[in-house]
Amino acid sequence: MHIRAGTEPDPEPLVDINTTPLVDVLLVLLVMLIITIPIQLHAVDVEMPGKSAPPPLTPPVVVQLDVQPGGRYAWNGEALADRAALEAKLREAAQQADQPEIHVHPHPQSKYDTVAAALSSAQRLGVLKIGLVGGAAR
Repeated sequence: MHIRAGTEPDPEPLVDINTTPLVDVLLVLLVMLIITIPIQLHAVDVEMPGKSAPPPLTPPVVVQLDVQPGGRYAWNGEALADRAALEAKLREAAQQADQPEIHVHPHPQSKYDTVAAALSSAQRLGVLKIGLVGGAAR
């Protein structure tokens, strides 16, 4: 290869792509996506009585539903044979014109699925007045 004086060889072509503008565009798109996504709220709608709600004329009938370890239930201290017996009691309570308040007292060693099963049965059968009572309220 002879190189003549005063002439330089052709430079090598660049094969690298400039990715800086691409990264800039992607970051702008990411920020726009984050801004436009609606905030997801994990909220449960609960209807609370207003301040103008009158007090009940008669005191409510309260039923204590104990959820015991081992998947057993007790209705006002009376042991129930199984979940079918619990559902029969809940069905009877739901059919009353003035439903009793059912206070669910889960034992600290009772499993969550046992408590959830009782609440699910109550909801499915139409019980409207039900609440969980913690261990401190006993």
